[in-house]
Amino acid sequence: MRYLMWFLRIALFLVLLGFTVKNAETVTVHYYFGYEWQGPLILIILLSFAIGLAIGVMSCLGKILRQKREIAIGRKKYQLPEEGG
Repeated sequence: MRYLMWFLRIALFLVLLGFTVKNAETVTVHYYFGYEWQGPLILIILLSFAIGLAIGVMSCLGKILRQKREIAIGRKKYQLPEEGG
């Protein structure tokens, strides 16, 4: 099973590397008020993905923290032991 996971990791790396090499040309991103930014296409794609990921995590963070607080209150109220991890 360990070898299968390493094979999948290497295969994914090679696919992403090939995608990067094929999309290395410079593109221009136009902003509002005449601003623009030029950079490699793969960098812009990865940056957009990272920003979307960060926004998604931050949108879930409030609910997760609220649930953790409710669980802690419930454990205290019913005197349940804390779980590690």
